Amino acid sequence: MIMTHLMNMTRHVSKLLAAAFLAALMALMMAIMPVFAQGMPEGAPVERVPASTSEISLTFAPLVRQASPAVVNVYTEKNVSQRGMTLEQLMFGVAPQSRVQNSLGSGVIVGADGIIVTNNHVIQGADTFRVVLSDRREYPAELLLGDERTDLAVLKINTDGRSLPVLPFADTRDAQVGDLVLAIGNPFGVGQTVTNGIISATARTDVGINDYSFFIQTDAAVNPGNSGGALVNTRGELVGVNTAIFSRTGGSVGIGFAIPAEMVKRVVDAAVNGGTFVRPWLGLAAQSVSFDIAKAQGLDRPVGVMVTEVYPDGPAERAGLRRGDLVTAIDDREVFDEKGLKFLAAIRNPGERAKLSVLRGGKAQTINVQVQPPPGATEADVVLLTNGSVFNGARVIELSPRLAEENGLDPFTRGSGIYVHSVTRGTISRNYFRPGDIIRSVNGKQTKTVKEIQDVLKANTREWDIEIERNGRVVRGTVRT
Repeated sequence: MIMTHLMNMTRHVSKLLAAAFLAALMALMMAIMPVFAQGMPEGAPVERVPASTSEISLTFAPLVRQASPAVVNVYTEKNVSQRGMTLEQLMFGVAPQSRVQNSLGSGVIVGADGIIVTNNHVIQGADTFRVVLSDRREYPAELLLGDERTDLAVLKINTDGRSLPVLPFADTRDAQVGDLVLAIGNPFGVGQTVTNGIISATARTDVGINDYSFFIQTDAAVNPGNSGGALVNTRGELVGVNTAIFSRTGGSVGIGFAIPAEMVKRVVDAAVNGGTFVRPWLGLAAQSVSFDIAKAQGLDRPVGVMVTEVYPDGPAERAGLRRGDLVTAIDDREVFDEKGLKFLAAIRNPGERAKLSVLRGGKAQTINVQVQPPPGATEADVVLLTNGSVFNGARVIELSPRLAEENGLDPFTRGSGIYVHSVTRGTISRNYFRPGDIIRSVNGKQTKTVKEIQDVLKANTREWDIEIERNGRVVRGTVRT
């Protein structure tokens, strides 16, 4: 009895202490809330800590119910043929076997008629695609567009006229560090999973994932299988497509990267309206601004990029930009490196105007540039070389800004040589050339155009002095046939 009485007294005292603590905590909250509200713009929501037990018990469940039906699983299959034959297969005349290679990722429904966006690395190289909705319905999918340089792909499923739930695109210009977000996907193939966190950084450009690096960083747990899944804000809008993680172990360490919704929307629009994603450009090269350059320009901090080259008759030159101009912002969004500048140009449609904030001679001005596709030859202009035994089987194309952009090369290398697009198997050229080589000269003659190299190959000779650029290095040699 005494023990029971003591236990009851202990519980009673604990409840009193807990109630007193909660009351003191709420009083403290009420006291400091006006401090948080000071300096806030009129009409802006007051940011505050929870002030009651009911607020502490708030849940993301309604948001998850709204958003998760628009996130799907993407299954791919690739038939991989066996290389070579075993001794048994040779002896008994059994044909080489093939096997099916499966992979899994996530995707987001962005069109009620069955338009789904995912990562290009999820579907790359696959032969067939299958989409499984959150309610377990399955559909075969058709690939509308796969773009390696943005790492985005667009699929289409036939729903027989039934409308699907979608995630609307967020305006990621409003995304701020500290905003709450949810990551929805299928990590490790365990099934649809939701994790939460915040936006921990924006405009990450030094990630090295694709050529249009401008990522939203989050600490929401993202793991293998989340690729192609959704990063969602508290309004149920698609902030970005989860793409990669920084990890030394292969698992989440709280640094994940998502492609912003504005780039996702551009690629989806291109897939739905023609199937080709055309990357507009400004026609300039630039370098980041150091502290010394900023000081010389009268800035109190490094911001913007310094124009180092302007392409002749390109969009920047036609708009009046010059070497030495300091571009501090595009469409009122600050830039700090050339990658950020390229991204902010690429999210516009060709023909649209971008507003550049420029410092020239210490004076600020605004220059409107009409972004256009890079000019010049495309992969449709590839030529197969057949004259000259050393070059037989090499497919070449003249370097142009457009070709350079499509292949991740410097668009200002026009006129430096002929680009080796591909090399046919089983031909002699495969012994000497690789895709990506730039043929600068043959037998002492420069080869800047396809016609020039074709003329050189008409020579009656069995000795070829060749100069090529490979991986940034110049290689010279003589080949005798």
